[in-house]
This record gives sequence, C-alpha cells and structure tokens, in this order.
Amino acid sequence: MEKRTARLTLLIDPRKKRAFEQLCAREDVTPSQKVRQFIREYVQAQLGPDWLEQADAFPDQEEDDHKQS
Repeated sequence: MEKRTARLTLLIDPRKKRAFEQLCAREDVTPSQKVRQFIREYVQAQLGPDWLEQADAFPDQEEDDHKQS
C-alpha cells in the first residue's frame, strides 16, 4: 500500500478531457481514480506484482530537485 500521495499535473486537450470525464461518470468513478488505476496497471505490467519493492529503488524526484539547487 502506498504511504503518501504526490500530485501529478498534466495537460490534455479539453475535448478529450470532457470525453474522459463523461466515460468516468458512466463507470461511477472519478477521473483521479481512473488515472490511478491506469498508472497502477501500467507499473504492474512493466515491473510485475512486486513493483513496490522495485519502485523503492528509484530515486525520489523531489530529492533530486533539491540536490541540483
């Protein structure tokens, strides 16, 4: 289980955003829930079911940003 959350900002075509929001509403899920599902499935497909252990080995982007300052 994830310990904390982080914000992910992305730009998307407004028409695609509206369509996505309507499709999510049909499934009774929020767009955020659906995006988290997409990301979870992608990460698991790429790294396998033990992805969380592997992800811990990746450097934290926030730490990298502070080191470069």
